Amino acid sequence: MKILYVSGNREKLPEAVIPLGLLYVMANTPDNHERLLTDLCFEPDARSALELSIRSNQPDLIAISMRNIQNNDYTGLSDNLDYYAGLVEVCKKNSAAPVVLGGAGFSVMPLELMNRLQADYGISGEGERAFPKLLAAIEADEGFENIGALYYRDRNNPQQVQQVPAPPDFLNMDTLSVPNRSIADPRYFSNYGTDSIQTKRGCPLRCDYCTYPIIEGRKGRLRTAESVVDEMFMSMDQNPDINHFFIVDSVFNLPKSHAKKVCAELIARHWNVPWSCYANPLGFDQEFADLAAEACCAGMEIGSDSGVDAVLKNLHKGFTTEHIRKLNRICEQAGIPDCHTFILGTEGESLADSEATLEFLSDLDPFSAIIMVWTDDYESLHPELREQRLGLRTQIESLLLNIKDNHPQWSMPGLGINFSEALFTSMRKANLHGPLWQHIRSPRARQRYFAAN
Repeated sequence: MKILYVSGNREKLPEAVIPLGLLYVMANTPDNHERLLTDLCFEPDARSALELSIRSNQPDLIAISMRNIQNNDYTGLSDNLDYYAGLVEVCKKNSAAPVVLGGAGFSVMPLELMNRLQADYGISGEGERAFPKLLAAIEADEGFENIGALYYRDRNNPQQVQQVPAPPDFLNMDTLSVPNRSIADPRYFSNYGTDSIQTKRGCPLRCDYCTYPIIEGRKGRLRTAESVVDEMFMSMDQNPDINHFFIVDSVFNLPKSHAKKVCAELIARHWNVPWSCYANPLGFDQEFADLAAEACCAGMEIGSDSGVDAVLKNLHKGFTTEHIRKLNRICEQAGIPDCHTFILGTEGESLADSEATLEFLSDLDPFSAIIMVWTDDYESLHPELREQRLGLRTQIESLLLNIKDNHPQWSMPGLGINFSEALFTSMRKANLHGPLWQHIRSPRARQRYFAAN
């Protein structure tokens, strides 16, 4: 079959991110299929670009990867779904090829999105095994009952979506073929310089709002440290413009023994390219931070979420504000910039809770902070739910606007504070690389920060 893989993501704030998941699926599709990639990230008119690609290539099947339901700043919910519905519509108008949806965004609410977007098939969660099985079943005109986590339309009643239960096991990541990044749009590296790497899948944590366990499952599956570093070196060989790596694991430092092995492998092989990661206050110790610093870690992003212990408990975070303070102290001692994300206005949270969180954050004084106002993914399908929560959001936004000038190192994406295309463009023109929160403090202010702490 001739397969057209479509990366639908167009989010470029704070930076464009290579479609790693789709590249993994492509790499693990059998070689007897012709594999073509159309990336819409940099296209001025996505629908026109997709139409041209379909007409030029005449694919037998179109696979669309949906990375996000929300934008990175928690805005544009309905716009994103309208956009993906438009892509499916373009496919249907220009080809008889079936359309398959997948990706992290689709996996969050697959049944709802099958109905909303009107695709023929959908794969929730890991696609490297399910997608080749789907191709084989379509070619052989067989049933789909043995393809785990597949969504498909009933042949006798196309409006009815059938669902196959998720498989009982998960993929061993070390058995997967690694992506060929040379087929990715070179602008990901020439314009932004950052590549993504995954050292494991699965997250055992139970944070109330988080979609990682839905997408990857709760069972952790670790890659060997050697295979991770091999892939990083291979990527550098393929794309010499890379100047930063981001570890996209839900949490890099859990389990900490695995993270320490990856850091030790980087050190042993004299790795010298900066990288950053997501980290968690649980299991965070000085040994890990020191190893990470020696392995060229340039920063860690922590989902602290709240400065109120009762809210953290309600969110099932598993840690307290004291854990957050400890992580901050350890990062300071290791010389690693820490950026804490706080999400205000979560389910059950009051305006007083949000005020207390901001007081905690001010006292904590991390290297940087990102402050979001919570929006539930399901609001994209239920506008009345969004309307119910609008009052508290408006109050929180007013609170943030009143204090923004007191904390110039904080970013507030939903309000465009330290989060705008103009700011990021100017930073890149100044030859600043990696996550840009690392550069909001000037080099002199950075030195003062670590000297003071």
